[in-house]
Amino acid sequence: MIGAFPLMIVLGAVLGLIGDYTPFVKTFLGGGAIVIIFGSAALSTNFGGESGPLFLLPEAVITTMKNFQVGEGFLDFYIASLITGSIMGMNRKLLIKAAIRYLPAILGGVVIAMLLAGIVGAISGYGARQAILFIGLPIMGGGMGAGAVPLSKIFGESLGRDPGEMINMMIPAVALGNALAIVAGGLLNRLGKVKPALTGGSGANAQLMRVQGAEAEALKIDPEYQNARESISIAKMGTGLLVATTFFAFGAIINKFIPAIHGYAWMILSVAAVKALGLLPQRFEICCYQWFQFVMKNLTGVLLVGIGVAYTDLRQIALAFSPEYLLLVFVTVLGAIVGAGLVGRLVGFYTIDSSITAGLCMANMGGTGDVAVLSASERMELMPFAQISSRIGGAFILILSSVILQIL
Repeated sequence: MIGAFPLMIVLGAVLGLIGDYTPFVKTFLGGGAIVIIFGSAALSTNFGGESGPLFLLPEAVITTMKNFQVGEGFLDFYIASLITGSIMGMNRKLLIKAAIRYLPAILGGVVIAMLLAGIVGAISGYGARQAILFIGLPIMGGGMGAGAVPLSKIFGESLGRDPGEMINMMIPAVALGNALAIVAGGLLNRLGKVKPALTGGSGANAQLMRVQGAEAEALKIDPEYQNARESISIAKMGTGLLVATTFFAFGAIINKFIPAIHGYAWMILSVAAVKALGLLPQRFEICCYQWFQFVMKNLTGVLLVGIGVAYTDLRQIALAFSPEYLLLVFVTVLGAIVGAGLVGRLVGFYTIDSSITAGLCMANMGGTGDVAVLSASERMELMPFAQISSRIGGAFILILSSVILQIL
């Protein structure tokens, strides 16, 4: 742990800066996150031929990072902090009231995206099952840390295969889906200016719901709660660590008795139920949020380095690219736009704004993707809904994947 932390923090910081300041990469490919993953993968790739192994990093260092990420459980530790803190940190009214209308819009995008991926996969010869599992679900899964990474573990354990093999098949889809989502956000913004009846506006006037007054006000984050959770306390973060790991342990225990549903899914369901029912005192919710913020801001780079070193095989990724693959990524993102827009319209949302938040913010790369998509579409005011897509929607995909694996 002591050797892994400083090395992975520095690697993540340096590679992240390169990605965040490289024009095309930062605009269309997710910025630092992609460079950290692929840069770390390159540093740990064996470039040697018949003459023997040739790595850019010492093999002992690579082994240390792999052990830290997988064998010693840093991956689970990060995911537990992310899921527990992001859900507990949401406003309870937002979680409950928005779910009534917003989750159907997310579901509409997911269903159409999966259908199109399956149909085109079957027609193109790629395979419907393969397209849904390794392209559709990862794209709609809430990014890398909370999406592709836990999905790879769920798939690996359910299918009896190496999670590294699974994530190598998912990473290209996540990266390409993120790029297409950003471009689509800009195009939908232009469409909204041509057809203003389809949107609630852009910039400071951006609105998702076609209702005003008290109902719209109820979906805003309570300023008092916002201020309380931003008042950082070291002791609170320690409590958040305890609660997050306890929820993870609870999910793992339930999984032993009901193995058909993954432990991550049980953890998500338990956290969401506790939050919605108000079973945990608010001070503990704030503790979880603060710990999640600490982990996300300081250790995301470490996680991404670990993904690159332990899970990313550049050779397998190169083999994944094909015209069929690119077409499947495109139709998945298109399905998210169409499904979320149509269902959103039915439940009282503006069509374009629902397509952006419930559709594209499911198909992008999590938090950084939300910022990129909403920036491209000039709708940063809709960030709370984008976060529901990335956090709650991403969690829903993890649960859905457990069910789909049993069917397929």
